Amino acid sequence: MRLLTHNMLSSNIKGVTNGFPLKIEAEKVVEKEVDMNTDFLKNIFSKIEWKPFVEAAKTLGFSELPEDADSSLLDSHEFLTKFHHALLEIHLEEGALVCPETERKFPVSKGIPNMLLHEDEV
Repeated sequence: MRLLTHNMLSSNIKGVTNGFPLKIEAEKVVEKEVDMNTDFLKNIFSKIEWKPFVEAAKTLGFSELPEDADSSLLDSHEFLTKFHHALLEIHLEEGALVCPETERKFPVSKGIPNMLLHEDEV
């Protein structure tokens, strides 16, 4: 699971008011090289919740992103390279995503998060 995906997911358990960001419990992290598309990065930047993204990257062992970022950084090739790496090349292969409110764990297996709810959570 890429951090792009993580940044878009939240816990939808009945009664949960703060299901974002999901905490990450990593068992296996892999890096998969992907061609960089600067237009995509510039367009997706405004849709990324930055602070949770940086924390997720740190959880997966990548701490080279700035704590704060604004669109002026999109002109920097160095920033775009780091943003690209964290967003698209670092994958949570095995582990869990944890609801910040209920601590319910959603397993991640072979890079696929299972966000299905139990019957009593709907």
